[in-house]
Amino acid sequence: MYRSLIIMPVIAVLSLLPLHSQNVVDAGSSGGCIPVLSVEEDDLAYRSGERFTFTIHYEWGAIDSDVGWASVGIDTVRFNGTKAFHCTVYGRTTRLYDLFFKVREDFQSWFTADGVRPLKFTRNTHEGKYEARNTYAYMWDGTDSTYIAADVFTTSSGQRAVRLPLNGCTYDLPSLFYLARNIDMSKVVPDVKYPMTFAIDDDVYNVYFIYRGKERKKVRGFGTVNTMKFSVKLLSGNVFTGEEDLSVWISDDRNRIPVLFEAPILVGVASGRIESCTGLKYPMSSFVKK
Repeated sequence: MYRSLIIMPVIAVLSLLPLHSQNVVDAGSSGGCIPVLSVEEDDLAYRSGERFTFTIHYEWGAIDSDVGWASVGIDTVRFNGTKAFHCTVYGRTTRLYDLFFKVREDFQSWFTADGVRPLKFTRNTHEGKYEARNTYAYMWDGTDSTYIAADVFTTSSGQRAVRLPLNGCTYDLPSLFYLARNIDMSKVVPDVKYPMTFAIDDDVYNVYFIYRGKERKKVRGFGTVNTMKFSVKLLSGNVFTGEEDLSVWISDDRNRIPVLFEAPILVGVASGRIESCTGLKYPMSSFVKK
């Protein structure tokens, strides 16, 4: 499904890839949704104006270098008369890495400020000679049923309009990321699989995350942070081996921001680290003072 090392790194750490979904337990909330705290706007882990930047790194043999970056931001907008959040995610390879495999990623998502209910999603991807474009409209008030009206293009399959299934637990990648930041850790048991559902291109994927416990991590150029470690099992494919887990470390404070992730790939290891964060809703109390 995904072919580059840089595609939405901040979202990749929780929900990017189609994962093994067998033996997934009920998360403890209706319909198997992620167990979350209140999703009312005042109680969310983020606010309008929050910004992140991330650096993507690659290691293999003598190669040990940064190959790309990504930025993530969220703002308040009006969507069909409703107050909503608009998330933008941009990713690209560096000029040097462009010579080998040029990547440009643009993901945008609109979802309600109260309730984190997805409203619209767009994707514009260029990875070497491969292109993919998605436009989703979430039809919550359809006369026959709720569904996602998806206009999808890929270089391998061309242009097509499809109708994807939709329920209260289905998200696009950005909205799923923001929902997951409000997870209720009191209901999460280490080493147990918890399900998530997201749509991308012309399909809906049932995935899971696993909580591994707390760790103190030193993030280059950022500092030492008290974190919560999560992992996902990667499927084999064009990039990933399918034999090891992607690991992600989330700040152990009320902001719940990803600060580091690592993923084994077919050749070498890809990783990402946070470079900067501004506009946080809460003080970043997870920093370890020197």
